[in-house]
Amino acid sequence: MAKYTRKQILDEAKHLADMLSNTEEINQFKKLEAKINANEKVQENIKKIKTLQKQAVNLQAYEKTEALKKVEAEIDRLHDELDAIPIVQEFKEIQVVVNDVLQLVSKTIAREVTNRVIEETGGDVMSGETGTNVK
Repeated sequence: MAKYTRKQILDEAKHLADMLSNTEEINQFKKLEAKINANEKVQENIKKIKTLQKQAVNLQAYEKTEALKKVEAEIDRLHDELDAIPIVQEFKEIQVVVNDVLQLVSKTIAREVTNRVIEETGGDVMSGETGTNVK
């Protein structure tokens, strides 16, 4: 049975990260992020939302419920305005895809490690029990 050091595993993880960062999905994410960062309307709305969120926190702390409702409504309106911008919609869609890819990789690694442990202890992969639990 091969033994790997923590450093070797981390080196492989870095290699995997490099591979992932050069996939079509990640490249599309990078392009869309750059477009969003360069879009003045998007940046202006984001700045307004951040300012209003700070105001909302203060209003909540001072229990100014009516003013808080107005600020929250304005935040919602600005979010809706942002979401209506096509580049923002595309960016959100690619974010979901990228997160799905990362979760798939993470779950695949976890599942494969678990299966190897079960197999190497003489267990039953189908029942999910290691050899120490199989009677």
